[in-house]
Amino acid sequence: MSSGFFARLFGRKRLPEELRYEDARRVLESHQFEMKRELASREDAPQEALYYLACDDDPRVRGLVAANRSAPVQADELLHGDNDGEVRGELARKLSRLMPDMPPHERSAVQERVAGLLEKLAADELPRVRAIIAEEVAGCPTISATLARRLARDAEIAVCGPILEYSPLLSDEDLIEIIATSQVEGAAAAVARRACVNAPVSDAIVSSHDNDAIETLLANKGARIREDTMDRVITRAAGIKSWHKPLVTRPELSMRAMRRIATFVSRSLIEELRRTHELDKETADWLRTKVQSKIERGEEEHEPSPREDIRDAYAAGRLGDEIVMEAATTSQRASVVLALSLLAGASARSIEEIFTAQSGRGIAALCWKGGLSMRTALAVQTYIAHVPQPNLILPREGIAYPMTEDEMRWHLQYFGIEEAAQN
Repeated sequence: MSSGFFARLFGRKRLPEELRYEDARRVLESHQFEMKRELASREDAPQEALYYLACDDDPRVRGLVAANRSAPVQADELLHGDNDGEVRGELARKLSRLMPDMPPHERSAVQERVAGLLEKLAADELPRVRAIIAEEVAGCPTISATLARRLARDAEIAVCGPILEYSPLLSDEDLIEIIATSQVEGAAAAVARRACVNAPVSDAIVSSHDNDAIETLLANKGARIREDTMDRVITRAAGIKSWHKPLVTRPELSMRAMRRIATFVSRSLIEELRRTHELDKETADWLRTKVQSKIERGEEEHEPSPREDIRDAYAAGRLGDEIVMEAATTSQRASVVLALSLLAGASARSIEEIFTAQSGRGIAALCWKGGLSMRTALAVQTYIAHVPQPNLILPREGIAYPMTEDEMRWHLQYFGIEEAAQN
């Protein structure tokens, strides 16, 4: 082997732009880690080389092969059983992104093998691997209905949630059965967020007595709710203040329903009822009288704002995952910013910068500093910062932070938080 080749090759630390088979062979024989990693990432690498690298001792090399769209299916079949979860995660992401181009009735034999691998990865022992698949294929109509149903029944909300919310392959019967049987917190709420929720599914959500899911359903203008189902909600709603606002703003409320709602909501919400709905004269006069009656009785309302609730919880030592998770999943951005500011000792401005940058790693580091769980960090990424799916930082093994403490401190320092908190 020519020593001049490696002097030229490793001197510039890059493979040639036009990669020849001979270049790849020499890199494989050289055992140079950096060059093998670069070769593993090249889409123009010979398939034989990528197959060989799929067996490499370095998990970073195997991970790059797993992510390489040009890797042969034989390499993917080796890697789906890799002992490194990160490698399987990269493979899961790649295969998931191939599915939209694979209509079920037009697949080649190789594509069928790829689809089969994805089915196996959907049963991976690591929730993180399954969650990657769920996020990527949630709205995809070309996966099998069997795969969609398996993911929808997963025991982790990070896995089942995206499928329950977005999959077009789940029937109303599937959704109703899952609402009735799932023990996963947040599963019914995920169904309630679907772009279209048919009346039988809405009935099942209301029957679940899951208050968060019912609140989400009420706020969803794409949810069809039958009048008798709405009556059941109104009967329970007086003592559940988080339902009041979405109830008032529901489209197509009957005059009878509006009168019932007005008996327990605040003056300002009665006014909103009058502004946002077409009322007959009798109902409009009745609501006006109701408002006047509240004024005369001195019912000046002072509902604590969500941010006041956050401050009170912090002062009482109750501010933690449960409260921040609820604020995040209901899109209360200001409350989440305040909570993280109090818990992490960071300025609201710095936190907003992280959200605006849609930095999944920055958000994870911020939540870690605030003593929150990685699941809460995922909720903040998803519902507050709207981090794009490919950039989401997912929990390791379903619960743990996937970064080292040094990495998280680096991201905090990048946004000027660590120093600010220490001064």
